[in-house]
Amino acid sequence: MPQPPEPAELVDALRRMGLVAGSPALEPLTGGVSSDIWRVEEAGRVFVVKRALGKLRVAADWRAPVERNRYEVAWMREASAIVPDAVPAILGDDPAAGLFAMAWLAPQEHPVWKSLLHGGHADPAFAARVGTVLAAIHSATAGRADVAARFATDHIFHPIRLEPYLEATALRHPALAGPLMELSRATLATKIALVHGDVSPKNILAGPRGPVILDAECAWYGDPAFDLAFCLNHMLLKCLWTPSATQGFLACFDALVAAYLAGVAFEPPTATQARAAALLPGLFLARVDGKSPVEYVRTQEQRDLVRATAQPLLVDPPTRLATVRDAWAARLRGA
Repeated sequence: MPQPPEPAELVDALRRMGLVAGSPALEPLTGGVSSDIWRVEEAGRVFVVKRALGKLRVAADWRAPVERNRYEVAWMREASAIVPDAVPAILGDDPAAGLFAMAWLAPQEHPVWKSLLHGGHADPAFAARVGTVLAAIHSATAGRADVAARFATDHIFHPIRLEPYLEATALRHPALAGPLMELSRATLATKIALVHGDVSPKNILAGPRGPVILDAECAWYGDPAFDLAFCLNHMLLKCLWTPSATQGFLACFDALVAAYLAGVAFEPPTATQARAAALLPGLFLARVDGKSPVEYVRTQEQRDLVRATAQPLLVDPPTRLATVRDAWAARLRGA
């Protein structure tokens, strides 16, 4: 596994970016499975530095090109021109070192959406704002040849998203390999708009001006339905983590769908919804049987509930997201 840069190497990169002059205080932060992240402070100024890992921190052998770091920076810059309040400011980047720096957002004012959901704080109005932001980014970048050329990242998106989720799950479920592999192929072949690729509550802050989206290292010009399905997947899975808030999570699902589809300006919203609805059961199953299982679905009974919901929907793909939501709600009622 690639090792984090030594502090001297990191400080040298910060000096090259013109962000520090002396010897700043460095504090390693939790970077999830895919990155090393530091909080940097010097002379009262605080910011964050991020570096992508070549081998992700999961049990499976999951690798991805570290060049995704520069595409993450590019996604944030593109998104900031569309929805300025929905991304942190980029302060500098050093492609040679594989690092970039961004504004520090104090956790007291910018709690992580995942933590709020775990605590049962399911706010449909906030979920709707997430949907509105996503639709704005997708609509503003749809059909743009310049954006497509800058984010031609199939070679990253496949190994970091399609292979570990859909294709790894196909290996675990030979009877479903056909539809899962077809979802992977069809998704990779669809080129419509700029996609974030990891729109998860763990990567969204609930800021005073609305959602702030982080961790765009899966950035790709492709199918916006992937972002929609990827985020909605978590609204369903959270019902297993905090069962008392199930109705709130389902309301968030509905609000996010409605707000997103209302903002779709690049194709008939029914087309985006149909692709997202077909993808969602595959992503749902992947979070128990792919390379990145969610940490809070712990019991065999819970995993079997996910499988029982996803499997028939993969065999007979839905065209409406409400079909997936309703199938899951029915399973939960019968559990």
